[in-house]
Amino acid sequence: MKATHFGAGNIGRGFIGEILHQNGFSIEFVDINETIINALRQRKSYEIELAAKEKEHITVDQVTGLNNQKEPAAVVDSIATSDIVTTAIGPKVLPFIAELIAKGIQKRRQKGNQTPIDIIACENMIGGSQFLLEKVQEFLTEEDFDYVTDYVGFPNAAVDRIVPIQEHEDPLFVSVEPFSEWLVDDTQSKAKQIRLDKVGYVPDLAPYIERKLFSVNTGHATTAYTGAYYGYTTIGQAVADEKVLKQLKAVLQETGDLLIDKWQFERSEHEQYVQKIIGRFKNPYISDDITRVARTPIRKLGHDERFIRPIREAKERSLSYQALVEVVAMILQYNDPNDEESVRLQALLKEKTTAEVVQEVTGLKDTTIVDEIVQKAGKSK
Repeated sequence: MKATHFGAGNIGRGFIGEILHQNGFSIEFVDINETIINALRQRKSYEIELAAKEKEHITVDQVTGLNNQKEPAAVVDSIATSDIVTTAIGPKVLPFIAELIAKGIQKRRQKGNQTPIDIIACENMIGGSQFLLEKVQEFLTEEDFDYVTDYVGFPNAAVDRIVPIQEHEDPLFVSVEPFSEWLVDDTQSKAKQIRLDKVGYVPDLAPYIERKLFSVNTGHATTAYTGAYYGYTTIGQAVADEKVLKQLKAVLQETGDLLIDKWQFERSEHEQYVQKIIGRFKNPYISDDITRVARTPIRKLGHDERFIRPIREAKERSLSYQALVEVVAMILQYNDPNDEESVRLQALLKEKTTAEVVQEVTGLKDTTIVDEIVQKAGKSK
């Protein structure tokens, strides 16, 4: 079987690529990074190291690379002849591959290919595959869309693995944490003939996406912004400080209470899940920079993102959210001159009142929450 995977970066190679390989797929990686694409073409394999004491190595072979900027026709052919299409390119980049995917689907239809296929966006976002479908639809005819309805699934997915920014002499080598989780919405899947090992197919993805977003993403960002507030530069340094760890635990208590109230997760199971997350952040074999985890603070303060959404929903349910508010106040002080959004956020705070900036970047209409954030931001200066 063959897979077309968009995104030959560390997550693409070190997470999605590994699982596809373990399921017996050859993989055609699609990217615009010439160094990586050329190396994949020449060597046809790469190494993954698990960031743990044993430093286990996994060889991923039967791979090659395609440059979607220079050879779009080859990418279209790849999609037309693949058994699965996956992405790990970042939410903002998904619209830029939509036309290529649409052309690949059209070519499948023109060839009379009636084997169902799933196109799965493995991104750090809610509803990634359905978002990609919306963008692909812009390039489809009515006839194409009928074909998609019958044969092409865009099942949403939830993915979780820490893959820190890293540099190695070998451009293909990648180090990843041992833990990984990849869940797919079974109700949106069309390719029922393919069931990947190490991938969970669930009837309702929403609880698991929110569990991951409000636990792993909220927790990781909490560690980063709290760590930055106390002057640390790595996640490892930050989480070793009792003050940062206390903040992390308080935030995960609040998001945990919300998740349990909303989705009826078993409290004991959820508490085990949280302990595993904290253990992952403490992994001494992963060196993760705070600047990586804390980047794009304006996006992370979005209305439906990892802090504001649980704050809103906790308030609606009369649950505590003060630890989350404290972290939002720290984000307002986060200052990384190399991060475009951080620079913009600090510029906004000089031009306008804190309340105006909070309302602008979070989309909050609830003045009580806005006032609480402003008050905490004033106290933490």
